[in-house]
Formats: sequence, C-alpha cells, structure tokens
Amino acid sequence: MVNPILLEVFKNRFSSISEEMGVALQRTSFSANIKERKDFSCAVFDKNGDLIAQAAHIPVHLGSMPMSVKYIIENVELEEGDMVILNDPFKGGTHLPDITIVAPVFYEGNLIFYVANRAHHSDVGGISAGSMPIAISIFQEGLIIPPLKLVKKGKIDKEILDFIKNNVRTPEEREGDFSAQINANNIGIKRLLELIEKYGVEEVKKYSSALLDYTEKIMKEFIKTLPDGTYSFTDYMEDDGIKNKDIKINVKIEIENDKAVVDFSDSDFQVEGSINAVKAITTSAVFYVFRSLIDEDIPTNAGCLRPIKIITKEGTVVDANFPAAVSAGNVETSQRIVDVLLGALSEALPDKIPAASQGTMNNITIGGTNLNTNKPFTYYETIGGGMGASAKNDGESAVQSHMTNTLNTPIEALEFEYPFLVEKYKIRKNSGGKGLKKGGDGIVRQYKFLTDVEVTVISERRKIPPYGLFGGTPAQTGKNYVMKSGKKLEKEGKFSEKLSKGDKLIIETPGGGGFGKSEI
Repeated sequence: MVNPILLEVFKNRFSSISEEMGVALQRTSFSANIKERKDFSCAVFDKNGDLIAQAAHIPVHLGSMPMSVKYIIENVELEEGDMVILNDPFKGGTHLPDITIVAPVFYEGNLIFYVANRAHHSDVGGISAGSMPIAISIFQEGLIIPPLKLVKKGKIDKEILDFIKNNVRTPEEREGDFSAQINANNIGIKRLLELIEKYGVEEVKKYSSALLDYTEKIMKEFIKTLPDGTYSFTDYMEDDGIKNKDIKINVKIEIENDKAVVDFSDSDFQVEGSINAVKAITTSAVFYVFRSLIDEDIPTNAGCLRPIKIITKEGTVVDANFPAAVSAGNVETSQRIVDVLLGALSEALPDKIPAASQGTMNNITIGGTNLNTNKPFTYYETIGGGMGASAKNDGESAVQSHMTNTLNTPIEALEFEYPFLVEKYKIRKNSGGKGLKKGGDGIVRQYKFLTDVEVTVISERRKIPPYGLFGGTPAQTGKNYVMKSGKKLEKEGKFSEKLSKGDKLIIETPGGGGFGKSEI
C-alpha cells in the first residue's frame, strides 16, 4: 500500500538530492561553462537504470542520460567506490563535450541505485578549439570516451585521467571539472544512504518504484485529454555546415486513448555535417515536450515515457549511425525536433501550444592563447533569444528556451577570465513575430578580441524564420557578422574562422513567432 503523503515526501527527497548534487557541481567546478552557465545535469536512477529524479537542469539530458547509465549497466562490472566516465554519443551520450560520470550506490553489499551527472566540457580535443567544429566525422570532433572506470574503489585512475588531459587543450580545467563531477556523485551517494538509514532500504525502493507508476498514471491521464487522431508537422534544418541544403525533420503523432506513438520515420537521412542527432537526443526532445505540457507538479522520471512509443529510422538525421558528426545535433537539431513536435500538437492543443521560439542555441566557441598566462584557453557559450507567443501571453524576450536551460555568462566573469570584451549585450528590438500576442525579441551580443583567436559559430534560423501560429507572423531570422579592419561582413549560420586581435564577432539572435491574427 502506497501512502500518498510518503509518496510526496520521497518525490521531494529524491529531487532535492539531485538539486544538491547540482549545487555542489557548480560551486566546485573550474570552467565558466559549468560554474557560470550551469551547463550540466544531475540525476538519480534505480537499479535498472530508470530515471527516478533529475534536477531542473538541462532538458536535452532528460532522455539521454538514462541511455548512458543503461549502457554502463550492461557493459561494465561495477564495485562499490567505482565511477564510470562516458561521452560516446552512440552509447547513450549526446555529443562529445557532454561527459557523463556514473556511480553505483551500494548498501550492505547490494547495488540499489545509481547517481550520475553530465557536464559540458569546454574542450575535449578535435580539430577546433571548444570541440564544436564544422566537422564531417565524429573523429574530428574530439576524444571519444567509451565506458571507463575513472574511479576504482574510491581512487582516481591517474592513467586514464592523464590520457584524457593529454588530448585536450585545457587539461587543468578539465581535471578540475572532473573533480567537481566526482564530488557531486559522492554527495548523491551520501544522501541516498542517509535516506535508506532513515526509512529502510525496502521502503525507499518501494517508493522509488511507486513514483514511476504515479508519473505514468498522470501522463496517461493527460494523453487521454487529447483528441484521438493523427497530427503531423514538418520543419527544416537550414544546412549542415557543409552543403547549403535544407534537411527535413518530420513527425507524425498518433493519439489513441491513453497512448501516443511519435514517429519520425519520414525525416531525411543523416548528412555529412555535424547536425546529426543520435536517438538519445530525439528521445530527450519527446520527453521534454510531453512533460512540459503537464501542469501538475509531477516528478520528472522514466514514468513519463512509458505511455509513449518513439519510432525512428536508423540512419536518419534524428537517429544517426556511427561515425556521423553529431556535435550540433545535441544543440541545434534537438531544438528543431521540439519545433516539429509542438507544431504537430498545436492542432490538438491550440490554446496551450506556443509559436516557435528562436529554435537555436547560437553556439559560440572561442579558442586561442592567453597572452597574460601564455596558456591555451577555450570558451563556449550559447545565447538566448525570443520565445514564441501563446494564446495567453506574449513571448518572453532574451531567454534560453526549450532544450537548453543554461544561464548567460555574466560579462564581468567572461572579461575577467578571457582575453576579450563584450561591447554590446542588449535586446534586439522588434525581432519577435507580430500577432494578437507578440513573440519575444532576440539578443545582440558583440565581442572584441584582445588576442588572435579561432572562432566557431553553429547556429540556425538564419534563413528559415521561427514560425508563427494561427495567423501570427514569423519572427526575424538571426544574423552573424565578423568585423575586420572596421569592415562588417555577414557570415553564414555555421562557420569557423581565425580572427586577429581587435577583430569583432557580432551575433543577432532570432525572435519568437507571433500567435493569432492581430486585431488591428
């Protein structure tokens, strides 16, 4: 018999463990990307590798981290005190900079839970600084780490750590971030053992399972509120960074009673460039969309996906095969998958689904040598934009939306740590779509470099604008520029270029689509 009061207690206890892991990871990390932007996620899993609780961190990690955990369960024999490191996108990862560390939780010699965290490292090798290159193969994108025991019986394996450090541009920063990830997992283990000591192991296991059943029940009840039928939508990635050709992403959602079938089979085949998404990314996007449509404060766990069947075709841009380049699939294609899912569901839920948000993360990687320290540096950030309007509200301006939930990097922190200045950082006025409700505006961010740098920009919605809904107009597309010797040059959505001291990079991000026909 499940006590509803205890169910609520355990829901919050598991969530608080994930949240505390995240606070520890942020406060002890070295890189601005983790420390300032909070580009990480922490979670608790049951013995089977099913997600019990994830802190309110990065949505793109929702459905993908469990795949890493399950791959490790199936392929690595774990002992108490071990921790396994992994970033391989074809073994449950997302893209190579996202490195996951998984730890088993033993009690009285029995393995009962797992804790894990995934953090975006600002460099893992590869052909360009920041490891987000314009690539045609995953081998160009950085060091591919299969499941390896980074920690063995409580001790860090120095040989593995040294091997990784020897293949990255910023080894000291990487070591510091790994230490923070290990520390976060240790805190998660400690708190779970405290929970077991208080309530008993069988009670904790019982309620971890009950939470999955509870979430499944709520998701089924939500799906039943949708009209039975088939809903479809198509949108496009603008190019893959190699060929100037639109790439189709199509979804067909079939609703029948309390179940949903989400079929991406009609999407285009994988491409040469790095916008390919592995199935873990597609799963995360489906997880995010359906979870976000539920108003109740339910746990974010594996129960959400139980009533939903996800169909993909291997070798397509939403389920790429090895050795496809995938660095942008995690950040850009994930956003378009959300756009097509929401577009399809807008017919079933016109009062709830918003118009398209900016539909890109505007990825910026910058690398070079810091002349003050004479050491290499790598920097990575994403830039917010406009949120799509809905039937009830105008879209928010200058925010991260959908599959990213990171903060901005404060100008003070950026300029303190890196050899460049931010000369402009402001809202891009009137870039949102028009309508009964207006889409949010994007951002203008301008950098001036104080040393020679290598810059890579991976962005979308530079040609195809974020769509409006029900008569609302599309938003403005984004723009990328470099300024050399005072001359402003417009660049494509995806480019890599070496810039000199004094040169500038200007990013203007898209707005969000408008909603409804304007009454004026």
